Amino acid sequence: MNGTMFLKVHHTRTAGDIVAVCDRELLNTTLEWKDLRMEITEAFYGNQLATGDEVRQAMREAACINLMGKRALSCARELELVDEQGCIMIGDVPHAQIYSL
Repeated sequence: MNGTMFLKVHHTRTAGDIVAVCDRELLNTTLEWKDLRMEITEAFYGNQLATGDEVRQAMREAACINLMGKRALSCARELELVDEQGCIMIGDVPHAQIYSL
């Protein structure tokens, strides 16, 4: 399926690339659950739609990955970068952060 996620690569000089991915329908929303509030903004997740192949390629080259949503997490699971125990749920939305050490 084309363009189901938003992808933004933040280039840093010292820490490597930070890849931010969120499912399309989550952009510009705010998730609240218990005492947690998370804004899913275009400033961080970008405004460029990406395919699963584009997302997986960006993840392969990343030093840090920030994922919001079921499709975004599915791409990381396909690459064996994260499993369900490595995710938190914000309501019914999975979220994970992956760091390369």
